[in-house]
Amino acid sequence: MHVFVTGASGFVGSAVVNELLAAGHQVLGLVRSGKGAQQVKAAGAGVLMGDVNDPAILKQGATTCDAVIHTAFNHDFSQYKANCEADRKVIGTLGDVLAGTGKTLVITSGIGLLSYDRLVTEDDRVGAGSDVVPRAASEEAAAAVAAKGVNVYTVRLPPSVHDAGDHGFVPMVINIAREKGESAYVGDGQNLWPAVHRADAAVLYRLIIERQPELKTLHAVGQTGVLFRDIAAAIGRGLNLPVASKSGDDIAAHFGWFAHFAALGCQASGQKTEDALGWAPKGPGLIQDIDEHYFS
Repeated sequence: MHVFVTGASGFVGSAVVNELLAAGHQVLGLVRSGKGAQQVKAAGAGVLMGDVNDPAILKQGATTCDAVIHTAFNHDFSQYKANCEADRKVIGTLGDVLAGTGKTLVITSGIGLLSYDRLVTEDDRVGAGSDVVPRAASEEAAAAVAAKGVNVYTVRLPPSVHDAGDHGFVPMVINIAREKGESAYVGDGQNLWPAVHRADAAVLYRLIIERQPELKTLHAVGQTGVLFRDIAAAIGRGLNLPVASKSGDDIAAHFGWFAHFAALGCQASGQKTEDALGWAPKGPGLIQDIDEHYFS
């Protein structure tokens, strides 16, 4: 199968590219920099230079391939709402190109949108719209293109997709700890972050395009929930810093704009995903990965 992958040089996208190639698929990777192009080419994939927000580029990639995996997303949180709306447009454009073709589209969302006081599953939907939860725009866009007959799947990634080279939430917490001189958690630190190893997530994307499950929303969950207090403790070990609880105004003083994510609590199941695809996460857990790879 010939697969078009957006964000092909990114943390998740590059793992997806490598997984597809190892399974014998051909890949066309969308990149926007010379460095990214070299990385994708060295992996053995074809390169399409351009911006994910350019409809003409998206049309070129989607029309020349058999399936599309969309992993690109701008993680500049100072423009979070705008970036989420941009992702809505990208998914809409891909949907317009693929409508009526029977080709598969796999888009990416976040499990953290489902911050409920219970175990969340693939059957759960985001309770609030994108006006309240900006990242819901991606799932709203998936629903819109599905209504046009597009064979679309949504992969929900946990707050931590971890591996060496991670530049997501855990490194952000590490940088805050380093800056503040202590590693912190909110309250009693009992809030939970689901997690998955990057290689396991990549396998899930591959299995979706190969097996075309009836389940349309899938959870890339390797661990149902990791205590944030344990994450803070691992960071404290790695940086040789004290570990402390924060409450009241001290939460914002320590975490700044990241306070919402530091307090995020979500237990998530991926059981239906595992049952639908025979997907079995095998990578190390988040704390082991932090201890072994995040401070070398």
